[in-house]
Amino acid sequence: MNSQSIKKLRRKFVLIAMASIAAVVIFISGFINVANLISTRRQIREVLNYICDNDGDLPEIDSGSSESEGGRENGNDIDLSLFSVYGHGLISESLYPEFRYATRYFAVLFDADDAVSAVKTGHISSVEEDQAEELARTVRRRFIKFGNYNVYYYMVRENADGSAIVVFLDCTTQVTVILRVLYASLIICFGGMLIVFWPVNLFSYSVIRPELRAIERQKQFITNASHELKTPLAVIRANTEVLEMMEGENEWTASTMRQVDRMSGLIANLVQIARAEERADKSKMSSCSLSKSVLETADTFEPVASSDGKKLVREVAEGISIIADEAAMRQLSSLLIDNAIKYCDAGGTVTVHLDRKGKSARLTVSNDYKDGAGVDYNRFFERFYREDASHNTEKGGYGIGLSIAESIVRQYEGSIGVSWANGVISFTCLLP
Repeated sequence: MNSQSIKKLRRKFVLIAMASIAAVVIFISGFINVANLISTRRQIREVLNYICDNDGDLPEIDSGSSESEGGRENGNDIDLSLFSVYGHGLISESLYPEFRYATRYFAVLFDADDAVSAVKTGHISSVEEDQAEELARTVRRRFIKFGNYNVYYYMVRENADGSAIVVFLDCTTQVTVILRVLYASLIICFGGMLIVFWPVNLFSYSVIRPELRAIERQKQFITNASHELKTPLAVIRANTEVLEMMEGENEWTASTMRQVDRMSGLIANLVQIARAEERADKSKMSSCSLSKSVLETADTFEPVASSDGKKLVREVAEGISIIADEAAMRQLSSLLIDNAIKYCDAGGTVTVHLDRKGKSARLTVSNDYKDGAGVDYNRFFERFYREDASHNTEKGGYGIGLSIAESIVRQYEGSIGVSWANGVISFTCLLP
């Protein structure tokens, strides 16, 4: 994992953490608002039911002191169910008269012939009788018998004898309270998210800082070790060459030279990986012809493919240019084409395709690979990975070419992927 991958992981960590916090905050806020809405609607329904029970009236009741048990006050029967309205028993008997005068409503009664028998607007001054009748007929036609109409909540009660009563309750206060709770919860949610974002962001940076340092030390170690290893390898090569001049070439000196060449190539590739994981050098970036780079690179591999008994097909669109380091683009093309020729089926075809996909340049290198079914393609970009478990080196290479190609593509914030279908494996790069 390189530094860019770790930074991307950091962004994912921040995103997941903020999404989790947001989910919790939204759940709590939603629960509060839904509970408040349900409680308010239940209280409104109780008031409307009570008014309907009394045929659109709120009976006037004396609020004097109680003289006997059983709900009798000054010799008059008291409907104790009224004390549950607006709070399920929280309104005391002494506050009951205020409820009667504070409740703003109007009611329209219909007889069995659907004619208006009475319009009661004594508890509201903003609605005339004709307006009340029109509103009552409007909501009576609705399927839902309890709901809201602007700032009013209504209830329609159809009686068994065909008569009906429609009551509208002015719920401006209740609606205002609901909206205040909603706005307050939204402000708290967004404010809380902004407050939490900063410590989460700082914490994520402190978490990945040791990993970034470890990666930098790893890169430095690879570079230093590569330079240190070059000297003994040069000495081994020189000594072996001297032995060959003195005693002639034999299987032992030939084996030693092959291993020296292999180690030298491996060291060069390790250094290449370390450099590939660095950010692209913007000083070397300019408008380069990707079409020309890919085509010329493919031409250099024509003899390699022919000598291996394979066909190399070039489908390169003209005039495709991007802002990049031309040497890096040639290296990317070389790595993909070399890999395709190396692992192409005997007598198969390697295709190099370049075109545009939206604003991005799309480079696709494919080859025949009939045994590709069931292969774990997600691991192809791992360093030193080989599809065969034995990791044999018959075909040469070190299993790091695709890893280097992936690093180059990521330098330019592009993407690279692999797919297999109908016996053909394809590596596709999108370069912005």
